[in-house]
Amino acid sequence: MSPLGRSGVEVTPLGFGAAALGNLYTPVTDEKARAAVRAAWECGIRYFDTAPHYGLGLSERRLGAALREYDRSRYTVSTKVGRRLVPADGTGDDLADGFAVPATHRRVRDFTADGIRRTLEASLDRLGLDRVDVVYLHDPDDHVEQALREGYPALERLRAEGVVGAIGVGMNQAGTLTRFVRDTDVDVVLCAGRYTLLDGSAATGLLPEALRRGVSVVVGGAFNSGLLADPTPRSTYDYVPAPRELLDRALRIKEVTERHGTTLRAAALAFASAHPAVVSVLAGARSEAEIRDCAQQFATPVPDACWRELRDTGLLPPAGAGTRVAPHTGVRAAGELP
Repeated sequence: MSPLGRSGVEVTPLGFGAAALGNLYTPVTDEKARAAVRAAWECGIRYFDTAPHYGLGLSERRLGAALREYDRSRYTVSTKVGRRLVPADGTGDDLADGFAVPATHRRVRDFTADGIRRTLEASLDRLGLDRVDVVYLHDPDDHVEQALREGYPALERLRAEGVVGAIGVGMNQAGTLTRFVRDTDVDVVLCAGRYTLLDGSAATGLLPEALRRGVSVVVGGAFNSGLLADPTPRSTYDYVPAPRELLDRALRIKEVTERHGTTLRAAALAFASAHPAVVSVLAGARSEAEIRDCAQQFATPVPDACWRELRDTGLLPPAGAGTRVAPHTGVRAAGELP
């Protein structure tokens, strides 16, 4: 387990990203959702991340229900604020936002202090918990000034009151996260899709700045929403159909990894976890088989010769200041995670 910044909250090197439990793209049954969480636990995962956005609260409800069979002191839960759910007429579905659920609610972007508290209270109700360990401001891209002026101070107060243990910001772009690292006292940032085998943009500013200031980084989207898990013409990149040039690059990386006796998935997870600022990588999974595979791939060594070939052929993104010479290969076996 590694601490988040200077907080007392700890996370496992591999975490469980629960977006798929909210019926991301296609439905998941309650039974399969519970089985996925149980498999994650059996693999040693003790960090679970969710958000109201994921399936209009369905992910939170399912995750909370699945975790109730475990000792609360043994796991870490994070959720997010900034998208407040308000009742809707329930007609239609939520597929426009990527989730196969009825449109029972609509999302309202709300980074006010009152909105932060109301959103967190609703999340606790859905999770069935009296506390969460980490709260992230969720995608404040078009509301940065309000998030800095109102939302972030509200999180600071919640942390000071002991309502939450650690606070941070989660986004799929690195520039604004770097601003939060520099201008606030966040414990952690969740960077989705910007420190991967296909996009190393977080390495040039965010990761070295976080390392200097003692802010932890959690990496999400290590597979870039699917392309680095199984590159095919039907794969997605950042939740839309993958551009041909990125598909070709992913296929070339896959060829190199397999030639060296490992897998593209193992390399993607190892790369994302390599920077010393990174304390955890979230594996998004919708089934028991997927999370067990992620745990196995996370524990699979990637030979130094593989990294050298990827670097020499220009397939490896720039590592950035502070990164190890090559992504580490000494990952503990899944069963050995705390």
